[in-house]
Amino acid sequence: MRLGLSTPVVVQVPGVAAPWEADAGIDDLAMIATAADRLGFDYLTCSEHVAIPSADAATRGAVYWDPLATLGYLAAHTQRIRLATSVLVLGYHHPLEIAKRYGTLDVVTGGRLVLGVGIGSLTEEFALIGAAWEHRAARADDAIRALRASLSTSTPQYHGQFYDYQGVTVLPHTQQRRVPIWVGGRSMGSLRRAVELADGWMPFGLTYDAVRDMLTKVQLSEGFEVLLPTSVDPESDPKRTRSLLSKLRDAGATAITCTVRSASARHYCDQLARLRDLEDST
Repeated sequence: MRLGLSTPVVVQVPGVAAPWEADAGIDDLAMIATAADRLGFDYLTCSEHVAIPSADAATRGAVYWDPLATLGYLAAHTQRIRLATSVLVLGYHHPLEIAKRYGTLDVVTGGRLVLGVGIGSLTEEFALIGAAWEHRAARADDAIRALRASLSTSTPQYHGQFYDYQGVTVLPHTQQRRVPIWVGGRSMGSLRRAVELADGWMPFGLTYDAVRDMLTKVQLSEGFEVLLPTSVDPESDPKRTRSLLSKLRDAGATAITCTVRSASARHYCDQLARLRDLEDST
């Protein structure tokens, strides 16, 4: 079972983020990324929000580091771990903007980019930045198709419902011949979008039984990723940690995105070593 990390510090949701994260800086983040890379974790994540409405900050949190800058910095401190947006809101960007910015990131990282994408859920944020809320699911489908046609070529062209372009050059383009695209969400619509258009599904807020039931309703292709989240404390509760990993694997996970309990950045690194030991014995 492959393990990834819901990277601390870069997203701070009340009740989830540890107290030490509020005062943590880039050196703490680099230390954690280096440890995860050395220990063989599969990927790090970074989410995207532009501006959280004040009314939502108490539940969603207000801290969201920009994924492009964050992952570019972490690339310089790591060698093999993949760097994933989790998630990039498709409606906030033109596909060619993503192709240029994240194509550059793929070159910078030596081909380690994973694009986690979603349709978005904050109506106020869409309105604030002038993004179209109406038909956002259909727009997201069109954007994923456009990205497939644009990410690994210098002369992208695409003709779709919402995006239409040709006769342009976009360089640099991605180093990978096919950048993995993972779809975030918690609905059957998100799962079907992932199965039909992408390479993996990153659900959240669902029970094991709900995930298992939803997966029975679709035909998964070979190599399709199911990336399930969990919160673990391998030092204080190793038995529960082993149980969670086993349950997620049985629910259909091909990889697990871990939120790791910790008292400091250094303790977080220690926890990663313990988690790796537990996973190897599960």
